[in-house]
Amino acid sequence: MVVGLAGSRRELDDAVHTVLGPDAQLRPEQRDALRRLADGDVLLVARTGAGKTAVYAIASLLTGRPAVVVSPLLALQRDQVAALHEAGLRAAAASSAGGAARHRAALEGFAAGDLDILLLAPEQLARPDVVAAVQRAEPGLVVVDEAHCVSEWGHDFRPDYRHVTGLVERLGHPRVLAMTATASADVRRQIVEGLGLRDPAVVVHDADRPGIWLGVHHAATEGERDALVVDLALEEPGAVIVYARTKRHVESLAEALAAAGRPALRYHAGLPPEERQRVERTFLGGHADLVVATSAFGLGVDRADVRLVVHAGAPPSLEQYWQEVGRAGRDEEAARAVLVARAEDVALNRYLRGSAGPRRETLAAVLRCLGDEPMGRAALASATGLAARTLARALAELVDVDAVRRVGDRFAGTGTSVPTAAEAVARRHEHRATLDRSRVELMRTYADTTDCRRRVLLELLGEEHPHVCGRCDSCDAGTSVEVHAGPLRPGQHVRHQAWGGGVVSVVEADRVTVLFESRGYVALDTAVALDSGVLTPDEPHEQSA
Repeated sequence: MVVGLAGSRRELDDAVHTVLGPDAQLRPEQRDALRRLADGDVLLVARTGAGKTAVYAIASLLTGRPAVVVSPLLALQRDQVAALHEAGLRAAAASSAGGAARHRAALEGFAAGDLDILLLAPEQLARPDVVAAVQRAEPGLVVVDEAHCVSEWGHDFRPDYRHVTGLVERLGHPRVLAMTATASADVRRQIVEGLGLRDPAVVVHDADRPGIWLGVHHAATEGERDALVVDLALEEPGAVIVYARTKRHVESLAEALAAAGRPALRYHAGLPPEERQRVERTFLGGHADLVVATSAFGLGVDRADVRLVVHAGAPPSLEQYWQEVGRAGRDEEAARAVLVARAEDVALNRYLRGSAGPRRETLAAVLRCLGDEPMGRAALASATGLAARTLARALAELVDVDAVRRVGDRFAGTGTSVPTAAEAVARRHEHRATLDRSRVELMRTYADTTDCRRRVLLELLGEEHPHVCGRCDSCDAGTSVEVHAGPLRPGQHVRHQAWGGGVVSVVEADRVTVLFESRGYVALDTAVALDSGVLTPDEPHEQSA
């Protein structure tokens, strides 16, 4: 089956049974990813709980060579190492948090062939000793977990993920498997570009979580919003996660819940690390059933019996919303996800998504240090005096406008002047900001629709979902409609008189949302846009029978 990774079906079956158990069968998304991985790089987009860890564990066994896994959080790494140990694989995480001796032991064990899988945080890839140890191990597979973090349009952007490209080049381009639970079409494109995947197969499997009921409440004021959130939490006897927008909001909601008779754990980035770890252990261990948190309580949160996820205000992106909604109902039992939204959420989201980009002086400092002779990051950081994250962002911008070129895991200049490079970066940043602002509007589209919420959300995330779901407040109210026989369909190419080419993202009863390369996401009145000729399909649409 997986000819490029193993020579026989028997070897595949043996690997599956080793990782998943003697009676296990591969799920369709797992089989699809392994089949495509036999031929080249793969981007796998599959919902939480689809068994993505098993894919790389099986692939590693089939190659007969070790694998290196880039994973962003220590909690995720701990869970993955435990799962791999349970499957009988030799795995370890090389983390600075475990102490220098343990970090060194993991690297030495991997280089010596004593480990099957090594897990690393992306920032570890900037360390020469880590890269050298990985090279000595000669891995046959590089895995990038939570790959949406490489996208500046994603909700968890981590510049350190850009180190993966240099590592893959140093290793001679082994297979690369990038994985995430949620990624819209534009985020998928940035993952492919940001990781330097070579002609990858993009495997997108159903992101739907049909067991989660979806609903939205609208509030006119902050007080009304918070009162609705408190009522929802009080009505649910099971485990609840409440997502708030800011640290201050976490504190005020927790106080309101305590006053109403249901004390809540609090979690946000302003708390000391040991307190955050205590909250994680308490909630994930089932010793408390209510937590109020910012989005910092995200990756690595895995408690099976969460019955309700409430958002006190719309998040900045649909990807973030769907990732956080996915904390509910992991035991496959019925669960709910409710957004309590205000019109003012869009303005706050625009502020939260805003970014000034690298300063001209920062770009100039990097360009002045780079000539024809490539330099590594450590040398560049020393020469420029820039912090590692600032340098990573500046290099990413300069590479994207061809003012800097990559040479393995080092960088060299291209002869581009500082004014030319700064102008190109500014243009690119403004274009990205335009698209980013349009993405903020997608949350408004989701919150305001009277159509099937699940269909609208999944189609905005790039999936076809023509039928109503029967598991949302719009379906309960009877306002959802079937639109698969309409004049436009998701994925269809269209052309706007002013904005040029675009792709239909979601179709509602009387409105269509289109992603334009030059403008971002735009919602249009379908009848007006088509009848006036402002919007025309690039190809005729055949009506369904």
